[in-house]
This record gives sequence, C-alpha cells and structure tokens, in this order.
Amino acid sequence: MFRIEAKSNPRFIEACFITLLIIATMAISIGYLKATPHIPIILVISLLIAYGLLKKVPFRELESGMVAGASAGLGAVFIFFFIGILISSWIMGGTIPTLIYYGFLTVSPSFFFAIVFLICSIVGISVGSSLTTVATVGVAFMGIAGAMDISLAITAGAIVSGAFFGDKMSPLSDTTNLASGTVGVDLFEHIKNMGWTTIPAFVISFALYALLSPSGANTSFETVEQFKIGLLSTGLIHWYTLLPIVVLVIMTLYKAPALITLAVVSIVGVGLAYIQEPLALSHVFDMLFNGYVSNTGIKDVDALLTRGGLNSMLFTIALVLLALTMGGLLFTLGIIQSILAKIESLFTSAGSVITGAALTGIGVNTLIGEQYLSILLTGEAFKAQFAKVGLAPKNLSRVMEDAGTVVNPLVPWSVCGIFIASVLDIPTTTYLPFTFFCLLGPVLTILFGWSGKTLTKL
Repeated sequence: MFRIEAKSNPRFIEACFITLLIIATMAISIGYLKATPHIPIILVISLLIAYGLLKKVPFRELESGMVAGASAGLGAVFIFFFIGILISSWIMGGTIPTLIYYGFLTVSPSFFFAIVFLICSIVGISVGSSLTTVATVGVAFMGIAGAMDISLAITAGAIVSGAFFGDKMSPLSDTTNLASGTVGVDLFEHIKNMGWTTIPAFVISFALYALLSPSGANTSFETVEQFKIGLLSTGLIHWYTLLPIVVLVIMTLYKAPALITLAVVSIVGVGLAYIQEPLALSHVFDMLFNGYVSNTGIKDVDALLTRGGLNSMLFTIALVLLALTMGGLLFTLGIIQSILAKIESLFTSAGSVITGAALTGIGVNTLIGEQYLSILLTGEAFKAQFAKVGLAPKNLSRVMEDAGTVVNPLVPWSVCGIFIASVLDIPTTTYLPFTFFCLLGPVLTILFGWSGKTLTKL
C-alpha cells in the first residue's frame, strides 16, 4: 500500500481525529452492538469516501486507492481458497481425525493442565482454527475439570493458550496465511521464523501448566472416551493417513511455494479418501466447496469435523478485502502518512520499530477488538519502517502474530474474547492471567527485538 500516492495532506491532528473516529466506530459496532466486522468496515469506507470528497479528492482517485488496497491481499486470497480445500481433503482422507485421536491418547489425570495445553495445541494445528478448538475439545476439558473439582480458570487459560498456539503455527490458519501474505513472505518461511519466539513461549507455558497441575486427581474421563469412540467410528483413523503431513514436511524442506504445496497435499488427501472408500466425484467436489460433514451422532465430534471447504473461507476473504480497501483509502487520503511522518523519528532502531509494531497490534486489538485488522493495519503501517532499519519482512510478520493473533482472546470486548467467554462460560478477565502462551508472545517479540537476537536483516 505504500505505493499508493496520497491525494491529500491532512494535518496531524486531523489525521488523528479521523483515526480515533474509525476506532470508535469499529469498537462500538463490534464490542457493543455485536456486529460482524464487515458492516462497520463498510460504514467506515463510506465515511472515508465522504471525507475524501469534502477534501475535493476526485472519486476516481478514491476508487483507484480502494482497488489498489484490495489488490494487495490477492496473494493471501488465493492461499485462503486452497486452505479451505485442504481442510476438507484432510478430513475426508483421515489426516485431521487421526491427528486429533492420537492427541487424546495422551490424556491422564497427572499433569492435567499441561496435557490440556498440549492437546489443544495439537488440535489447533490440525484444524487451523482456535475458536473451533475452544468450542469442541475446549468445552470437553472444561467439563472434565469440573468433574475433577480443579481450577476452571487455569483450565480455560490452558485451552486458550493451546488453541492459539495451534492457530498461530498451523499452515491451515487464516491468520497465519494473512500475516505472511500481507507482507509478502512465504507461508512456511513465516511459520519457521515464528519458531524463534513461539517455541520458547510454548516450553515456558508447558512447564508452568505442569507445575500448576494438581496431583492425585480422579475422574472417569468419560468425555474424552466419547471423543475417541466418535473419532474411531468415522473409520478414518489409520496411521497411513498421516502421509500428507510427510509430503508437507518434505515440500517445505525443499522450499516449494506454499500454493503448490497446499495443492499437492490436498490431492494426496483426496487420494487417501478414495483408498478408504470410493466416492462419487460429484460428492468430492461438493465437499471441497462446502466442506466435510461428519455424521457420527456425537455432537462434539461432528462439530469438530464438520468444517472446511472453499465456501468456509469466503467470510474471511470478504473481511480481508474490505479491510484492505479501507487501508487503501487511508493511504490515498494521506491519513496514515501524516501520522507516521510525525512519529517516524521515534523508529530509528530495530528494537524501537518492533516495539512500535507490537504496540500497534496490541492497540488495534484492544481498541477495535478485531484480530484481522490488527494484522492488516500493523503490516501495512510498518512495512516501510522495517525496511528503513534493514529488517526483512518476515520479522514484521512474526511481530504481527506475536502481538496480534494471540492478543485478541485477552480482550473482553474482542471477537475472540466474547466468543470464548460465552462458549467456556467463564469471564475473559478470569482466565486471562493463566493464558501464559498468549501473554508471553508480545513480551518475547519485544525482548528479542531489543536484543537483536533471531532477527533477519535485509
């Protein structure tokens, strides 16, 4: 978006006023009125067009800015299409059900919180969705914790931490693809680079959950057994269904483009489905578009496995394109440039730029409550600043996830915060102190920024 030429030059105070108006509109619409993000973004776009016309910017210029902004996300959009197809193919081929089943085999009364964190991490990586993980296995673990009469707050913290670890590190995750696509970094290179901050956060979190886990707890673990029985009843649990993961790892090591890799492993997934049960081609096409539908008869298992398909990505794609359109208008009207010109003197080192980007991601999450916008706006606003201090784009994409993706569930009025509190029946402020992984993300990314460790130069 920095290639978009500003057609007006608002004063700093005027640009700040417009920005605060946008934040207020988004915060009230999403946090108070419970609107989906799309509608308030369209409202903001309309307000920005009106503002531009008042500033005598020709509509054709505004339209060009909108198109240029939206086009910046086309690379991510193509990835999203393949992600939806991949999820369907991996479920029908048995890859995702098998991963989840093996995860449940690790459940035991000892080190309960650590096991909850680990399994939610595995499921999160498998399905690429934090909210799906929370709403399915997360709810099951809250029931188990209630039966064991142990802390629901710590259990919820472990669930959220594991779910968002999976969301952050899964190649199936929309936020992971969005972060890499926004700054033009290869998906798997982005995931690999995130390991520098994510793995220490995971290890520290696992250790803390292990230390906090009670000893001698007794429970029947009936809920877990129901999940395992339901997964086995699908007939999809086989060791060989993990073949797509092997192919994925090999293609990643050979640095194959993400789009090609996703296409190949999707084809492998469909092939596995044919090996287990010959399917009509029309049925396969339907599942690849509309998603896999599970019919085990066990509600939670069906909710976990009924997902995927190209159609499931359209919500996210529409939101990305609208958010980038809004960003294109902000740059066309010179609002972002005006603010950055005033504060760019503060960003003279790697540490200061990374801190600024992290605080921006946290600020957007806190003020607006929208995860995607925190990633998109932080990425577009700091691309040039990272380049100026000689940092490669993958440093920025890492910060966007460390201080964007994992912060949203910690905000009570955010989209994720509201959803999780409702599903787990526990206030956000109650589980927040125990979401160790989410809390460590911003801290570690800022510390590494100032130390210079793990940073990649241009």
